[in-house]
Amino acid sequence: MSRKLPIGEGETSRTACARTLVRTGVDEKTGERLSLSAVTLRVGWCADLVSNMAADLLAEHCNTGDVDVLAAGVDAGGRKLPSNAWMALRRLGWSAAPPEGVKVNDRIVRMAQEQAGRALRSAKWRAEMTAGVVAAWPIDPGKRTPSEWDAVRTAVPGGEYLPSSIIKARTRQVATYLKANGRLPVDVFDLEGAPKVARLLLLAACDGQQATIERSETGTGQALLRLQLPTRPDPQAYRDWTWVACPIVLPPTVPASAVLHLPTLRCAGDSVRADLAYTHAVPKAHRTGHTVALGVDWGLNTLLSAGAVQLNGEGRITALGAGAQFRAAGVLAKQHRLRRLSERLHTKSKHYR
Repeated sequence: MSRKLPIGEGETSRTACARTLVRTGVDEKTGERLSLSAVTLRVGWCADLVSNMAADLLAEHCNTGDVDVLAAGVDAGGRKLPSNAWMALRRLGWSAAPPEGVKVNDRIVRMAQEQAGRALRSAKWRAEMTAGVVAAWPIDPGKRTPSEWDAVRTAVPGGEYLPSSIIKARTRQVATYLKANGRLPVDVFDLEGAPKVARLLLLAACDGQQATIERSETGTGQALLRLQLPTRPDPQAYRDWTWVACPIVLPPTVPASAVLHLPTLRCAGDSVRADLAYTHAVPKAHRTGHTVALGVDWGLNTLLSAGAVQLNGEGRITALGAGAQFRAAGVLAKQHRLRRLSERLHTKSKHYR
């Protein structure tokens, strides 16, 4: 179980995330040691149950009206909606259920509601963006006039601070839809359709009746994750669910004193990845008295540039080193090579046909 993080004087807490792998497990009911493929299979069965329920929720509520209701942040009685997505959906009466004949506990339903609720909340900005672009549709989508730029920035919430590339990208997407259908889209859901649902388990929406995590007693670099997983793809009763104990190796970036939180499990091919959140104590930042400053800037040619300076006792500022830059030229060059290769293969395929 998660313990309380001790915070000393002059300290505050910070939450970060690390990624690790779930390799093996032990079925606590039978004592059987599960291989990596067996753990991946059972996590996949559970993720399929969750993703199918989340997909049904999204198909029912992926519309402008429901997204606006959720984004308003209050229920029918005027009470503020909880910050947890699954609790907010339950307050609104948006329920989910497994297929007929399949038995799951309430925590599995919570994960489905949490996943669907997060997707619906994230759709609000895209919906407003699409509505603004459609409302201020230009005469020539490929080249807006200055007045048309002013009109679209006024129609989009916060458009005066929005980069032009984002508006251009959404305009190209709407133009492609217009060319294919002969009309402008009604809203973002008409433009994009229902969002795809990933096969994952948001264990943060659960409690100790579904999953627990605690550090291993043998060493600080390991933890034990326990969770209930089905023994078949369509569990018919609660006896088809068993506790599985999965030892995981903590990355070296996780401090020994950090408090671990329930991770998010993702099915990635033949393995299960765990996105592990943890909270640790850090020195509290002071408003004054700093002698070292770090400046970071981003641009088009160089994604990130950073440099540090120090203030000495005489009031003089000196640079520490030559700074640093992050360049994505190598990744972009590989992307261009793959694009050219794809074009050649498509051309050859067309010639053969």
